[in-house]
Amino acid sequence: MKMKKTLPMALLGLILLQATAASLAGMPAFGRKYGLSCKTCHAPFPRLKPYGEEFAGNGFVVEDKESPRYFQDTGDDLLSLIRDIPIALRLDGFTAFNNAATGRFDFNTPYVLKLLSGGELFKNVSYYFYFFFSERGDVAGIEDAFVMFNDVLGTGLSLTLGQFQISDPMFKRELRLTLEDYQVYRLRPGLSGISLTYDRGLMLSYGLPTGTDLTVEVLNGSGIGPADDDRNFDNDAFKNFAFHLSQSLGEKMRLGGFGFLGKERLGDFRNSVWMFGFDATVASPPFEFNFQYLERRDADPYFVGAVEAGLSTRGALAEIIYLPGGDDSRWYGVGLVNWVVSDAPGLDIFSFTLGSGYLLRRNMRLVAEATYYNQSPWGSFFRLAAGLSTAF
Repeated sequence: MKMKKTLPMALLGLILLQATAASLAGMPAFGRKYGLSCKTCHAPFPRLKPYGEEFAGNGFVVEDKESPRYFQDTGDDLLSLIRDIPIALRLDGFTAFNNAATGRFDFNTPYVLKLLSGGELFKNVSYYFYFFFSERGDVAGIEDAFVMFNDVLGTGLSLTLGQFQISDPMFKRELRLTLEDYQVYRLRPGLSGISLTYDRGLMLSYGLPTGTDLTVEVLNGSGIGPADDDRNFDNDAFKNFAFHLSQSLGEKMRLGGFGFLGKERLGDFRNSVWMFGFDATVASPPFEFNFQYLERRDADPYFVGAVEAGLSTRGALAEIIYLPGGDDSRWYGVGLVNWVVSDAPGLDIFSFTLGSGYLLRRNMRLVAEATYYNQSPWGSFFRLAAGLSTAF
């Protein structure tokens, strides 16, 4: 496909310099509760440090820093009543240019506007959710929404129940530093409704002293759409299962393996899906490298009763983050590569993203990125975006 005429370099520079909006992926309410800086958990926000991962896994509780006025004293020991509901806001907006679309500047503002809340309900029980007031111009509703039970019956087992992303035990899409997505998690070949993004179900997690973490997910397999006329969210009789095993190798490396088994039904036909892959993180300041590889097989993703060998899809992401000053860096650089090859038409993609950001404050950063795409059926094109990200 022939590429449209590019903009003069002076105009491209204006895109990268313009900051038009704000975003939040963390929860500043936690900082207000404990009187801590954003950099305690994030570097830079929304990216989590190991301490931030531990804080989130512990149900948003800092064990060695109590907040005695967090709960209202009612005189009833069986009542846990939060004194002030923790609330935060997110507002995303960008100045963007995509030469495969209109070939013009576009103010993607507001791109996202949402309200977040989360915290401890009582000992070892926490909640988290966010509501989209607007996502790309539509009221999108609720995505993440779950209750977390830690140390169930003193076993060390954690249980999460509600809506969450299947890919969270590997890499969390909501915490990435780029506007560009982790494409391999979003794949839906043919008419399949199964991906590794949002679904409803439960997640069991257990950590061993050896640095081994095991996660098992039981899922509806039908995403987070509305209930049917019978008030059921699951659109078939099947449940899907995901498994993730992660092993820390010292303080700088983590390796993980992933498996998925599922079925779905559309009309009189069924599609069986299985996936496997591995992921890795190598953190050697000032660099962090993240990698994900996935293989997927669909038996009948077009639901036509096919008897042939099915459909194959494979993909990967590779991400590198540069923090020249470690956790105290005022600026950062990020690179992201997405690669997908599929027997299904329209899914093949290769993209390369370069981005950077500068912290005006711990909770406010300028962001800019450029992405090159080679994607069927549109051919080669690029997108530029810049904006302001802030947490409040």
